[in-house]
Amino acid sequence: MKISVENLGVLKKAEFELGDLTIICGDNNTGKTYAAYSLYCFLSNWLHLMKIDFPNSQISTLISKGSLSIDITSWVEKTNMILKRTCQNYTKSLPSFLASKPSNFKDSSFQILLQPTDLSGITEQYFKRNFKFSNNVTLSMIKAKDDTDLIVTLVLEGENPEILYPSRIFKDLITEAIGTIIFGQIFPKPFIASAERTGAAIFHKELNFSRNRLLEEMIKSDKNVDPMELLFSSYQDYPQPVRDNTDFIRNLESVVKRDSFIAENHPEILNDFSQIVGGQYQAVNDDMIYFKPHKNKSIRLAMDESSSAARSLLDIGFYLRHQAKKGDILMVDEPELNLHPENQRRIARIFARLVNLDIKVFITTHSDYIIKELNTLIMLNQDNSYLKMVAEREGYKSEELISSDRIRVYMAEKALIKLKNNTKRSNVQTLVEAVINPELGIEARCFDETINKMNDIQDAILWGDED
Repeated sequence: MKISVENLGVLKKAEFELGDLTIICGDNNTGKTYAAYSLYCFLSNWLHLMKIDFPNSQISTLISKGSLSIDITSWVEKTNMILKRTCQNYTKSLPSFLASKPSNFKDSSFQILLQPTDLSGITEQYFKRNFKFSNNVTLSMIKAKDDTDLIVTLVLEGENPEILYPSRIFKDLITEAIGTIIFGQIFPKPFIASAERTGAAIFHKELNFSRNRLLEEMIKSDKNVDPMELLFSSYQDYPQPVRDNTDFIRNLESVVKRDSFIAENHPEILNDFSQIVGGQYQAVNDDMIYFKPHKNKSIRLAMDESSSAARSLLDIGFYLRHQAKKGDILMVDEPELNLHPENQRRIARIFARLVNLDIKVFITTHSDYIIKELNTLIMLNQDNSYLKMVAEREGYKSEELISSDRIRVYMAEKALIKLKNNTKRSNVQTLVEAVINPELGIEARCFDETINKMNDIQDAILWGDED
């Protein structure tokens, strides 16, 4: 799956392919976060934005006969048209998703470009949904594995069911099912840790308190005020990734009621993660989040008393322990926030392990340590006895090693590209794919140039006066 954007913030035109591990690196204010946020918002909202022109005549057949058979392959043939329309709807909604002025996106474009392999295996999927309405009205949908037909069954009671249950309800549910069957395996479910996550970790309780006080005061002051409308209109001042981060932390009491497959089957990953943050998180019923450091297990600290590293990794920690599912995509804006270089190396190794457990990872980063550690994991992933000895000596595990063909790396920088309606190439902000070599790793020149410059300066200081 490829993503193509035009006039998205500072990005004039760019294209990037989603790998199992996708990395965008580069200088500040070069479009990394906008690329990540736009992808996250699409993956969070595509199903609601999708418009499928399902015939009303078939809904009438369903209501009159009680059953309907839908050939999914006929809709697969319309994939490009459906997706193009969905991306157009999404582009129009970018200002609200990214909390910016509509004028900033008047020339923007966001497109998803599918590869032929993306659509393979759709007929192999199993799908089942049941909807129970009142008065014993039931809508059931099922597509058997390796079958191409979606079988819809409707059980209705009453002389005129369309009065109580407009055909639009059934149509929306069926089109959502078609969209889920075709695109559900292509678009992973996203979880994002935005760069603003540290603040959300500290102020989540204050946000709840302020919300409740605001509602109380508005109700007292003016009975004509719609408090929910005012509250949520103010909430839209923040990009959706930031809002979703805040909501996730505010609702941890319900999140912790279930365990992820990582907690159940791979607790060693959580143990390694706790070594990075230096302790364990705890969410309790009084709407508080605590941190219990390894060095003193007899105490527990509120988040504003905890280390900046504990705050910056809080939502990732709860995601891994309680919510992670295979097929997800974990998106992290600047995972190196507040982390010591050694812990930046460790978090890179955890990302590689998640990829090997079928969780996609997408990061934006300024960290040379993360890139270099991923280089090590790539280079050690060779059938070579000496490299195996190095991996064992340095404590690398086989499940941390990663193949170079599963990684896509892009540098946010200026390059000569041809813009729309232009005959000549222009030097504009874009994303340039980095070369990844199985034996040498990632060629991230945006870091190499800075490191080489620093080395040259230090060499001049140390050796410049010598003959």
